[in-house]
Amino acid sequence: MDYELDPKAGELRERLRALIAEHLPPDFLGAFTDDPHDLATTQQFCKLLAADGLLAKAWPTEFGGGGGSVWEQTVVREEMWAHHEPRGAQYMGVNWVGPALMRFGTAAQQEQHLPPIAAGEVIWCQGFSEPDAGSDLASLRTRAVAEGDGWRISGQKIWTSYAQMAQWCVLAARTSADGPKQQGITLFLLPMDRGGITVVPIKSMLGPHHLNEVFFDEVVAGPGDVLGGVGNGWTVIREALRFERVGIARYARCDRLLWRLRDELGDEWDSLPAALRARWARAVVHVRNARLLAYRVVASQAAAPSSVAARHRGNRLPWSATGRAGSTSASGRSRPSGEPRTAGSGNGSAMRPATRHSSAAAASMSGSSPMPMSNAPRSASSAATTDARTAGSISAPRARSAPPASANARCAVAPRSRATSGSSTFIGPPIRGRCGR
Repeated sequence: MDYELDPKAGELRERLRALIAEHLPPDFLGAFTDDPHDLATTQQFCKLLAADGLLAKAWPTEFGGGGGSVWEQTVVREEMWAHHEPRGAQYMGVNWVGPALMRFGTAAQQEQHLPPIAAGEVIWCQGFSEPDAGSDLASLRTRAVAEGDGWRISGQKIWTSYAQMAQWCVLAARTSADGPKQQGITLFLLPMDRGGITVVPIKSMLGPHHLNEVFFDEVVAGPGDVLGGVGNGWTVIREALRFERVGIARYARCDRLLWRLRDELGDEWDSLPAALRARWARAVVHVRNARLLAYRVVASQAAAPSSVAARHRGNRLPWSATGRAGSTSASGRSRPSGEPRTAGSGNGSAMRPATRHSSAAAASMSGSSPMPMSNAPRSASSAATTDARTAGSISAPRARSAPPASANARCAVAPRSRATSGSSTFIGPPIRGRCGR
């Protein structure tokens, strides 16, 4: 099995590395340091990427994106993370806020927010976690109390990345206490300069970072601030975060640092204890495994329908006149929000036909990925659609041999070779070998 991408991947990598070498200082270590110039550098670099269609590479052009494939976006995020993420705080907007707006936002919200995100002109933060609602997010206590045709929001969020520098926040608040805790949650799009919002940085012995507490004290929100319908926040959160995590190509940074370590040691490498070098090799294998897992998810999203209409219009959830979402079943019937779900009802689950394609398509716009949706073979028409869309674009890794049946087969790391035009390797050796299950 050869896990390299096609030659266009290498060309894109060289283009990105040239931009990095030209516009970033040699000692750049990220946006979140004690030097304010580092954040300013990333903001300027984002605008440079955006002007070349590279910041939101896989977004549709009508939303300001590059119109590229998810494999091209994969190359972008690998190179960015390998070089200390010079996109800085733009991660949140590009990887899930934008796709969530395409999937759930109103036309007015899309027109207001998507172009600035694609242009690298705005920073978003995410107001989800609370002191007593982290992994159990549905237990959140921030409340939005109805007042007239809007709400007043009060509560506390914690571990909020980028809040100090963000202009906008996607805030999860409880608008109703009726029913299971997953119900009654609503997402609001709030400007961070709105009255009643206070940001408090979380101090750390490690120095400057991007984590904060955010306090909301009677913050006013209107109907136009709601994303995805009143009480439908849990569905939006599940869909949005399905796109998010593959957008963090930490394996690329780890791979580059591991090989940098070997380079820095030079001739001293061979004098290291064998056990230490073995640990290094195991670390390389773990990093490559992470990369292959990410590629598996990217491959599933690349197989999704390519129609822009299906991405952000045809599969949008219908909203009732009250603003509360119904769900579309596999048969096309609109299910009222209070009706119990059945096995055939669409509820945002990746396993249900009514929403499976739309979530993957929205992920395709983000350059991030949903979890694998099905192991079922694609139909001939689906394969033809995918092949037509990706013609001229970076293609998926190529299978050159079937995986061995033996459970003891091992993944081998080939002799080291630097990435060149035509190779997908971000740094270090290409991944070649046999992987048993």
